[in-house]
Amino acid sequence: MAQIGEKLNKEFNDQVREELDSAYIYLAMSAWFAERTLNNLANWFNKQAGEEYEHAMKFVNYILETGGSVNYEALKEPKRDYENILEIIEAAYEHEKYITKRIHHLYQVAQEEKELSAYPLLLWFLEEQVEEEDQTAALIDKYKGYKNDFNFDHHVKRD
Repeated sequence: MAQIGEKLNKEFNDQVREELDSAYIYLAMSAWFAERTLNNLANWFNKQAGEEYEHAMKFVNYILETGGSVNYEALKEPKRDYENILEIIEAAYEHEKYITKRIHHLYQVAQEEKELSAYPLLLWFLEEQVEEEDQTAALIDKYKGYKNDFNFDHHVKRD
């Protein structure tokens, strides 16, 4: 069994918190949409929150499988006083870019620490972040083509 080093264990625990914070952020965004009966957008962000939770568990499982220690840290209270749809989807896009930088950092730490067994997990996340950024950027582009928030919401679908 590969043993996770102390530095990568700490960094992965930090990422667990980041992923759970992401889920919390997206749940707050989902609630904002639900409160305004923008149900498709609420669903989109609720599903996004679920994915972020799954991402956190991927890191937790890796830590446990490699003999590390999991440390759940406190989450930040998410923003909830958004002005409009565009502000939310732009914030989601910026957040995904931030998470991409975090994943790049983790990959660099794994390289520095020569923790080769972490590469497959991190490569998966590198690819996942391309998709995450693309999806949120596409929401921004689509939104700008609509003149009515409810019409936009009607056309937002996520399987």
